[in-house]
Amino acid sequence: MRNTFGNLFTLTTFGESHGAAVGGVVDGMPAGIEIDLDFIQGELARRRPGQSHITTERKEPDQVELLSGVFEGRSTGTPIGFIVRNTNQHSKDYDSIRDLFRPSHADYTYYKKYGIRDHRGGGRSSARITLARVVGGALAKLVLRQYGISISAYTSQVGDIRLNSDYHRYDLSLAETNAVRCPDPEKAKEMESLIAQVKHEGDTIGGVIACVVKGCPVGLGEPEFDKLHARLGAAMLSINAVKGFEYGEGFAGSSWRGSQQNDTFVPSASSAGHPSSIATQTNHSGGIQGGISNAEDIYFRVAFKPVATLRKEQPTVDKEGNSTTIDVHGRHDPCVLPRAVPIVESMAAMTLLDALLLYKSETR
Repeated sequence: MRNTFGNLFTLTTFGESHGAAVGGVVDGMPAGIEIDLDFIQGELARRRPGQSHITTERKEPDQVELLSGVFEGRSTGTPIGFIVRNTNQHSKDYDSIRDLFRPSHADYTYYKKYGIRDHRGGGRSSARITLARVVGGALAKLVLRQYGISISAYTSQVGDIRLNSDYHRYDLSLAETNAVRCPDPEKAKEMESLIAQVKHEGDTIGGVIACVVKGCPVGLGEPEFDKLHARLGAAMLSINAVKGFEYGEGFAGSSWRGSQQNDTFVPSASSAGHPSSIATQTNHSGGIQGGISNAEDIYFRVAFKPVATLRKEQPTVDKEGNSTTIDVHGRHDPCVLPRAVPIVESMAAMTLLDALLLYKSETR
């Protein structure tokens, strides 16, 4: 079972939703980076449960404890171990599903693969495990700051309520001013109302998170099997409930002609602190050409399915294959998107830092 992400910058995670703690080990962190604990804790606060009326009611402070790899406020270059203790589990809520499989959940596949499953909140398959990714992503962001690379994700669609696909039309900083994390205040209100309605009905709903990376230099990504967009796609598809990934114009561009899709090269001055003599007039490629970054903005979208666990009765089977019904009483998100925004940013940050460290090792 692979629990490690990355090549040079790696994150290994451990823990279960209703275990003692969730944690991880980050290796490959460059030495001498100032470790801003308030920033790391702030990133966890963006992901934590119970932050608004449209998220799960589970209340967790998600206080991170750094166990190693930091001395006098700076990274030492050695592994950074960390834990976040679980303090608000209601494990008895799941007693009724000990021998039942939730439709479209990982319950069945985990049980068949391992012959055993932690039914309490989903165990290892729970989205709670993603908090370790957020800590790893926060550390990666601290390094990327040194290179002028920034990452901004936001909710661009909930159900059939969607923003225009052109991110230039929005002030992305506004995403953090509302519960949905949408940069359009009016659309945010519509999305919030829809999620509240779905929650009241005991149902769930999906949507799309968009992400924009600025300041990425030319040259990140490998030309064959480790293309940058492939690595970003793999990172995003590893997130719970993700069903799709597209970058640049994505599927929409497949109906265009080459004369519409091509990004014309033009002379350019420096961009985001990275000297370059060439830029592109448009950016339909999404900042990646031939699997390698070209110094334009990298932008992509991630599709999330509705949460599988509903607050309504559903037909299912038990471990013996007998037909029955299931009615789950645990605390769950009606829509994962608001809390998934920092997770998308974190996976992008770790992917980019890993690619950057590899690029630097190749060009020494």
